[in-house]
Amino acid sequence: MSVTDEIRRRLEVLAPLRLELIDDSALHAGHVGARSGGGHYRLSIVSAAFAGKNTVARHRLIYDALGEMMRKEIHALAIQADTPQDH
Repeated sequence: MSVTDEIRRRLEVLAPLRLELIDDSALHAGHVGARSGGGHYRLSIVSAAFAGKNTVARHRLIYDALGEMMRKEIHALAIQADTPQDH
């Protein structure tokens, strides 16, 4: 299973209505994180699980879902986390 597939699988716990994941790792070739194997990703996710939560709490839910991937496979993750009402 690819890293992007595993990220998508783990984020299913948030029951996303929309999930867009872009692998920007190639844009960071030579970067310290890229040399150590960690990828660079952009995530746009819409979930009712974010309702009533501020940005930090939303990101925390995502980091919790991704677990140890945030320390190894993922070097950088740019996040846009919205509720259905934010759209």
